[in-house]
Amino acid sequence: MMYAVYKTITYIAEPLIPALLQRRLRRGKEDAARVGERTGITSIVRPPGRLVWIHAASVGESNSVLPLIHAMLAAYPSIHILLTTVTVTSAKMMGERLPARALHQFAPVDSPDAVAAFLYHWQPDIALWVDSELWPNILMETRKRGAVMGIINARMSERSFRSWRFARPLIRQLLSCFSLCFAQSVEDGSRLLELGIPAITATGNLKYDAAPLPYNEEELVRLRAAIGARPLWIAASTHLGEETIIGEVHAALKQIFPDLLTLIVPRHAKRGGEIAEQLRGFHLVQRSKKESITPETDIYLGDTMGELGMFYRLAPIAFIGGTLVPHGGQNPLEAARTGCAIIMGQHAHNFRDMVSRMEQDKAVIGIHTREELRDVLKQLLGNKEMHLKLGDAAMRHVQSGSGMIERIMNELRPYLS
Repeated sequence: MMYAVYKTITYIAEPLIPALLQRRLRRGKEDAARVGERTGITSIVRPPGRLVWIHAASVGESNSVLPLIHAMLAAYPSIHILLTTVTVTSAKMMGERLPARALHQFAPVDSPDAVAAFLYHWQPDIALWVDSELWPNILMETRKRGAVMGIINARMSERSFRSWRFARPLIRQLLSCFSLCFAQSVEDGSRLLELGIPAITATGNLKYDAAPLPYNEEELVRLRAAIGARPLWIAASTHLGEETIIGEVHAALKQIFPDLLTLIVPRHAKRGGEIAEQLRGFHLVQRSKKESITPETDIYLGDTMGELGMFYRLAPIAFIGGTLVPHGGQNPLEAARTGCAIIMGQHAHNFRDMVSRMEQDKAVIGIHTREELRDVLKQLLGNKEMHLKLGDAAMRHVQSGSGMIERIMNELRPYLS
């Protein structure tokens, strides 16, 4: 009944979709050359043979699924993979990173006509959703067309679980579409079972199997030469409200480490100008403007896209943004793979289970205030042995959590053969 109401509402609302997409275009949230894909229209011919459709909402999810895509294509030379995402940034990144026999499209909006057009054209044999990006029309229509459906890296936080219980009939109907479910943790799996998923296939986080972030070796060497032996730390994937705190911490630490260099990489590169204005009391240079690091530089602002892998290799100590403000945090494993000593604030609920495991392995230091961040950085910057030990623990933690790709491949084998 609830789904029938939802489908009726989305059908009635279909005439509004062009205006909605135009508004998103004006805000830079759609690609003008490809906006038709959002209504299920494409100029790309469906490749022959079996097609695996993977939906990953944005950059983090699509990056985490890349190793699985490579594994499937290597093991089954006759299949093709269609990856859909929603954001412009993820589309650009996947256009550069997807291997041969893998295609990218923007996901259709969740309206009956757009979904029907998309499925009629692509006719996927297997459909896999990454994380918790679940849309009712897409799920129900995909099941109707007979595709094998699975959800990988499935999560259900305690907060989401409490919210979904009020719509249990709808969520039960949606979750019943999946014949395969790979949950991030036992706790996630238990909540999903209670909400109505038929069974949990395996548990484990696909992010542990992700490849290290790419980087430009030549540019890394150049920046290392410019920085020299200066003490350095990175505040990565920062959000509004954190950069001013980082500036205050830098000012305090500079009293102890006069040649300190702080690297700030905002989560959204387009905020570079705004951040530079907030920190105008410092000698700040912006990478987006191709400004060079000099001995006088206090803060190097990495306001570019796709270079976080290089920045993590530059800095031995990393604070993970989105955790000093109530945002929920970003993925700490990207820094852990490069051996960074990792610091995270208290607002890391997007990765609560992961951070809890890292704390058990002594692979992260948790802080609550700017004063604690300052004090921890003072310790780490002044004690190389300490930050190397923390970085080694972070790398060991990543290795201990890997193996999810193998488990997923074992379960998919009967459908891919």
